[in-house]
Parts: sequence; structure tokens; C-alpha cells
Amino acid sequence: MSTDKTESSNSGDTSAERRRRGIYLLPNLFTTGALFGGFYAVVAAMQDQYEVAAIAVFIAMVLDSLDGRVARMTNTQTEFGAEYDSLADLISFGVAPGLIMYQWSLEHMRDWGANWGKVGWLAAFIYVACAALRLARFNTQIGKADKRYFTGIPSPAAAALMVGTVWVFHDLTFQGRNLQILALTVTLAAGLLMVSNVSYYSFKDFDLRNRVPFVMMLGVVLVFALLTIDPPKVLFAAFLIYTLSGPALWLSRRRRRLQRRKKDSG
Repeated sequence: MSTDKTESSNSGDTSAERRRRGIYLLPNLFTTGALFGGFYAVVAAMQDQYEVAAIAVFIAMVLDSLDGRVARMTNTQTEFGAEYDSLADLISFGVAPGLIMYQWSLEHMRDWGANWGKVGWLAAFIYVACAALRLARFNTQIGKADKRYFTGIPSPAAAALMVGTVWVFHDLTFQGRNLQILALTVTLAAGLLMVSNVSYYSFKDFDLRNRVPFVMMLGVVLVFALLTIDPPKVLFAAFLIYTLSGPALWLSRRRRRLQRRKKDSG
């Protein structure tokens, strides 16, 4: 009898251990979808399908925003999921936008000379490296930093600025080979803003379950209407404004600090 109980107990422990070793399927499906979007964007860019590549990155952004929410709603948050999400983000919002921008415009800098060609691919690499550093820093600050703000622009927003630039100018029939300076500026700015100490509003304190004024619902309808009319311009404008909001917030805080110092010294 005691032997049977022991075997039963050991069997139960084994089953529990197996359950602990497993992974939750639902949130990781969204993460895998976001990873697929980033990979598909690279493939599309290699075939000069820049509109498709940009759309794939934006779809990856939507899926990436859902995986964490689904994990919290279903209480299926795990360390595995967090690590998997970071690796998927590096591909979708680091490698993919860098390669898309390089394929669209930066590679044509070699027309100016061999050294300029190196500048082009080095700029793309700097963006990818900054995305990796941004994600690593974010992982180390979980539970320590103010949840209302991100330190540095989040990698999905930086990716949206990158592919949004490609999409909107491609839609306007501009050739990337004629916009190398713009592409270089956007790539370096997006990369450096990710690793900067500039604060960006995170919208994490915005709860969709709370009541909102009726006019906000009208605003949502207006946004959907504008997206339907001209998706590339509306998305690019939205993320450009968000990108500029960080430096604007930094300047506003710096101005207030200077005013306080003047009052204290006066």
C-alpha cells in the first residue's frame, strides 16, 4: 500500500512538473503572429514590395499590443512569454524596419562612393543595435520605472516611424534612391531616441473599461474614417507626432526646472 501511495505521489509530482514546464498557447500565438509579420516584412522588402512590408510591420504592432493584454486578462503571464516577446520585438521592430529602410533607400548611398555605402548599412545597423539595447533596458526596468512613461521611444513606435516614412513616400511615388538624406536622418533619429533618456507617455494608465465622454467616441469614429481614406499619411502623422512629443515633454520639464531655480535663487 505504501509503495502504491509513493508511486501515486511521484506520478502526481511528475504531472505537476510537466504542467509547469509547458507554455500557454494563447498569448504566445499572438507573439508568433507578430514575429511572422516582422519576418514577412523583410521578405516583402527584398522583393521591393514596400507597401506590403510596411503593412506587415503595423500588423505586427497590433498583435504585439494584444499578447500582453491577453496574458494579463487570462492570467497566463510567464517568464518564457516575456522573453519570447522581446525576441519577437527585436525581429519585428528592430531588424525588419532597419532592413526595409536600407533596402528602400540607404543602400543607394553607395552611388555616392564606397564610403557612403558603408554609412548606409552602418546606419541601419545602429538602428537595429539601439532596438536591442532599448529592449534589454526595458526588461531590466520592469517594476522599477514609472509605468506612466517609457524611457526612450518604444521600439514599436520607432518601427512605425521608420516604415511609415517608407510607406508614405512610396505612396507619393517618391523613389528611395532620391531620399537618402531623409532616410539616414530618420534612421539615426529613431535609433538614438530609443536609447535616450527622453520620456514618452505609455498610455498604460488608460483603462478601456472606464467610462469616457461621448465626444471621445466621436473621435474614435473620426480616426477610423481618416484611416480608411489615407492609411499611410494618417499613421505616419500619428507616429511622427508621438515621436516629437518626447522631446517636447523634455523641453517643457527642463523649462519648468529652470523657472524653479530662478525663483529659488531670486
